[in-house]
Amino acid sequence: MNFTLHIWRQECANAKGHFETYKIENISPDCSFLEMLDILNEQLITGSTPHSSLLTPHSPISHPVCFDNDCREGICGMCGLYINGRPHGNDDGITTCQLHMRKFKDGDDIWIEPWRAKAFPVIRDLVVDRSAFDKIIQAGGYISTTTGGVPDANTIPISKHAADMAMDAASCIGCGACVAACKNASAMLFVGAKVSHLALLPQGKIEAADRVKKMVSKMDELGFGSCTNTYACEAECPKLIKRQNISMLNRQWISALLGRDKK
Repeated sequence: MNFTLHIWRQECANAKGHFETYKIENISPDCSFLEMLDILNEQLITGSTPHSSLLTPHSPISHPVCFDNDCREGICGMCGLYINGRPHGNDDGITTCQLHMRKFKDGDDIWIEPWRAKAFPVIRDLVVDRSAFDKIIQAGGYISTTTGGVPDANTIPISKHAADMAMDAASCIGCGACVAACKNASAMLFVGAKVSHLALLPQGKIEAADRVKKMVSKMDELGFGSCTNTYACEAECPKLIKRQNISMLNRQWISALLGRDKK
């Protein structure tokens, strides 16, 4: 398969970025998207890739395309790329590393960009600084109370409904697709998932009020936008996190503000 790649290139956070165009040929349909970028970078290093910068007056950037990745198993959430107008590309319930080139047509033009959000500044090319999510977790996304040793499985009764909801919320990998998909760059789905999976369990209820107030305050401080209920976040989440977590976040926050922390 042959493709024309339009890739965002940006030397550093303060530099002005632009798209550069690359031709890449003989790519296997079973190749993953990141493997395709690896092949491109190898060809850029060896000088064997046809290159065109007709779309921009800038001189081509010489270094290989920088992009984030780690596990390549859909677990870590680092491989956040905006591909043809969608976070993680044109498939549902996957990360970029799980996207395969068979999802495209031979000869396709593919536009590849970094996440676009004030809270996720570009570091270089397709790499963005997502440490804002870490700061939200550090503000309150944990249990600090002493819970003792590991209890037997049935010592603390938890309904299956609550356990299932907590497990679903905990599957969030913090990739930032929800922020990238939202027209306001809202982090409500991420924060909602992190608040919900703790608030649903007995161990997390003790600090529920302080947790939600601190995390929402930090989210606002870092420049994330507000939620306007378009649900683009849910549609593009690779782990299919449900918008009900946003509702739970709002209930938890209002209860905390009114001093009605529900045990």
